[in-house]
Amino acid sequence: MVQVVAPLCVMGLGLCFSLWGAISVKLMPRLGIDKGQFGTLISLFMGSCLVLSLVMGVVLDSVGYMPVAVFGFAMTSVCLFLLAYAKTFPVVLGTCVLLGAGAMALNASGNTLATLVFFGGNNPAAASNLTNVFFGAGIMLTPLTVSFLFRKTTYERTLSLLAIAVLLPVAAAVLATYPKSNAAFAFSAAVGLLGEPALWVGGLVLFCCFSLDTTLKSWLPTFGKEVMTQANPEREVDAVDASALRLLVWFAAGMMLSRLLASNVPFITDYGVWFVSAAGLASGIVIFAMIRTGSPTQVIYLAAMAGFIFGLSFPTTLGVTFAKFPKEVRGSVFGVVFAIGLLGSVIMPKAMGNAARGSTVQKSLKLLLPLCVLQIILAIVLGWV
Repeated sequence: MVQVVAPLCVMGLGLCFSLWGAISVKLMPRLGIDKGQFGTLISLFMGSCLVLSLVMGVVLDSVGYMPVAVFGFAMTSVCLFLLAYAKTFPVVLGTCVLLGAGAMALNASGNTLATLVFFGGNNPAAASNLTNVFFGAGIMLTPLTVSFLFRKTTYERTLSLLAIAVLLPVAAAVLATYPKSNAAFAFSAAVGLLGEPALWVGGLVLFCCFSLDTTLKSWLPTFGKEVMTQANPEREVDAVDASALRLLVWFAAGMMLSRLLASNVPFITDYGVWFVSAAGLASGIVIFAMIRTGSPTQVIYLAAMAGFIFGLSFPTTLGVTFAKFPKEVRGSVFGVVFAIGLLGSVIMPKAMGNAARGSTVQKSLKLLLPLCVLQIILAIVLGWV
């Protein structure tokens, strides 16, 4: 049963991370907020995740896997119900913080469990890659489900049904038998690692990766809606919204494929910095194409390509960084670099929203181009330190 709980936790994490993009086209007009305020919601959610990602490891070691997993599913479900019926911006702001707690509880329990219960606990890298595929499945299924339900029923009922679905895995989490938790974030070890250049460079590469990934996932439906509406202004609004939301499905499918392929490359750790650097270059090309395109069909292909490229960057950077440190401190390394990476998720979606005020998301995508260049440079530096 525990082999079922781990991927369900990570799928739930994928739901939390793709939720804002999936509901953006309905949530903004419902609350009467602009793109800048929507960017604030994303930044607050990611800021909550940043802080709580450091806390949940300690909590997990103190109380065990089962309470943390149950809390993650339950809190995420509560937040979905709150979002279903919230009609004011302040209420949704508070829900962002609570959703960060649920997401990081699922993150800590799912990702840690996976390395212990898959492949006999002897191949954590393979287990991590496998887990990230389920994360991609969560990202893909959320907008697919939401876009379908939005066309069949109301916004309130759509999120309520999603909340019930997220609550169902609690039964499996309660019945499972867990290994003893032993991979909590070690603050004392982390302090000693802060003088290591590889830690900071690896974290800064993840800053670029997370900035690109989170910002594009969050604004992809709005970007798609802009292009589709301009190309076919007479098309029904609900049909445009559904098509725009499905871009997240293509993005997630590309991400899952790239991670499956990367997990089968035997030399990817040794030459990983070149893979990540090439991904930075490819990211810049795809984003530039997004800025220039006016074709709804091209938008679909570009969304899938972006997911494929972005999907490679995070696990490869993490693996390269891990290889530079002893196994005994990898938990602390993960905590630090993940927190640095999340800073990008806090800053850039809000910056995108601010830039899109009085303009369009499509034109504002140019803000991401310097990050692509920075990823190329930092990935090469990571190979030297």
